[in-house]
Amino acid sequence: MVTAPSVKKTIPQNNVNNEIYHALGERWYTAKDDPVALLRAESRVRNPWVAAEIERHSGLSAHVLDVGCGGGFLSNDLAQRGFAVTGLDASAESLAIAQQYDTTNSVRYQLGDAYQLPYAEASFQAVCAMDFLEHVESPVRVITECARVLQPNGLFFFATFSRNPLAWLLAIKGVEWFVKNTPPDLHQLRYFIKPRELKAMCEANGLQVTAMHGFQAGINRAFGRMLLTGEVGDDFTFRFGGPKWLGYIGVASKTKG
Repeated sequence: MVTAPSVKKTIPQNNVNNEIYHALGERWYTAKDDPVALLRAESRVRNPWVAAEIERHSGLSAHVLDVGCGGGFLSNDLAQRGFAVTGLDASAESLAIAQQYDTTNSVRYQLGDAYQLPYAEASFQAVCAMDFLEHVESPVRVITECARVLQPNGLFFFATFSRNPLAWLLAIKGVEWFVKNTPPDLHQLRYFIKPRELKAMCEANGLQVTAMHGFQAGINRAFGRMLLTGEVGDDFTFRFGGPKWLGYIGVASKTKG
């Protein structure tokens, strides 16, 4: 009897390729034939939720840190809503685009290392790590730093992928198969984080997870068009809810100490 190979044997375990973000340029905001368009679609749904949670908790006077801000999808949106925002990234090229698209000219964009955030303890009322933790070798080190610069009772926001065979099939291979210009090693399964693991990382750093939601692509006409054309239209959308075995989003509160 022939035995099918296990998933672990068939899934390559390369390093994730973070160099691709240096070369996106204007494509951060314009490309539809690129997986960066999926990030834009996600931000259209996530940003209002993040903003509403921060405003409800800390008001519009909150100072927010966006770690791994990339092209500024979240940072620029929060600034437009009236928050004081700092965006940090390791890509100078991405930061240049983010600053170019900051219509408020108020975001403080800074080149830096998420493992060693260049800020004092308790500097921010909210810290965000969106679509970022699955791009680093040690997400717990990032979370430790985020907790350090967060004020007591402050909010830590996260969004990432769960690690399992279906996530590999849909979030990695599905994007490679159905979205044009997907580069090699955009994501790697070993970097994905199971929800219980992320919760444990938060709790180890004095962060109590208060909400965690599944976050999935909407199955609609725009989704079908992407499967046929390889392009992500402006009407492509994501939704909260459903299982957390693919993508998930959440918020944790720093315990007072």
